[in-house]
Amino acid sequence: MVLRDLSIINFKNITQKEFHFNAKINCFVGRNGVGKTNILDSIYLLAFGKSYFNPITKQNIQHGSDFFVVDGNFQKNENQQQQIVVSVKKGQKKIIKKNAKVYEKIADHIGEIPLVIISPADRDLIVEGSEIRRKFVDSVIAQGNRTYLNALINYQKILSQRNALLKYFAANYQFNQAQLDVYNLQLQEFGTYIYQEREAFVKEFQPILQQRYENISNAREYVNFVYKSQLQQDDFSTGFEKHLEKDKRLQYSSFGVHKDDFQFEIQNYPIKKFGSQGQQKSYLIALKFAQYDYMKAQKGTKPLLLLDDIFDKLDEERVQKIIEMVMKDDLGQLFISDTHAQRTEKVVQENTNDYQLFELT
Repeated sequence: MVLRDLSIINFKNITQKEFHFNAKINCFVGRNGVGKTNILDSIYLLAFGKSYFNPITKQNIQHGSDFFVVDGNFQKNENQQQQIVVSVKKGQKKIIKKNAKVYEKIADHIGEIPLVIISPADRDLIVEGSEIRRKFVDSVIAQGNRTYLNALINYQKILSQRNALLKYFAANYQFNQAQLDVYNLQLQEFGTYIYQEREAFVKEFQPILQQRYENISNAREYVNFVYKSQLQQDDFSTGFEKHLEKDKRLQYSSFGVHKDDFQFEIQNYPIKKFGSQGQQKSYLIALKFAQYDYMKAQKGTKPLLLLDDIFDKLDEERVQKIIEMVMKDDLGQLFISDTHAQRTEKVVQENTNDYQLFELT
């Protein structure tokens, strides 16, 4: 997968820019605030239909403008090209087109452009709550499994309906088990499938993560990626029964895969509490490269790799390791943002002459 050309109009702080990219490495350099990260985010937008940093679509329209358009031309293989266009106008629905044809459902686009991003914002995966880790896992699985994505969408829709019914019961001082069971059965169907797919993913992902961590850190520490789910103790029917009184009191569904978490561990201890800053950084990089490996195997194509501002957030040794891995493993097309042109060019030139540098002002 190669992004050949990119056109951006009124996206965040970018009024209008066009790029023609190198098939291997592309570097965006310039001072803070010139739009380096926003260019990477526009590429992410083409893959996922939303911003990595601000998923509220209308807030990504440039101030003073009524719309934005991001247009990318991709080379999927020797014989297949694709044009992806994402456009948004204030007060209207977001439109995503593939080869000039509008998607009826945006979810149908997910997985079309495989992509992995490494960003300083990834630290939230360690320090924030379970929702962000679930979203990470769901994103990785869904890019290669359309059935899983549809199950997630249906599960969330039914969960909202069940929660609304619980609120209705509380507001009207009534309860009807038969009505609740309609939603329970549907949540059980989709939730059981989601649980099984997450469990299978973690089993496959764990050895890939361990190998990548060893490569990055030169360490033999054991790292782990642990799945925590209520379904490991009770099936849905038992769980709903056990949590019924709590659900009625909270007016919210307290059992199900929407409560799952994924724990990052080093030497069998939570890395959030017991890992050094260096170990946490290495874990996150290993996590994203393991994501790359997993998606490459699933999709049979090399995902795009975006490295946002990693030179300022990581020590030079880790950055060098990342670039070495990219070149050694032939990971496909790479996009890098940095504030220092000479630093970026020095690291890249030590590994290849096949790159393009874009200086932004």
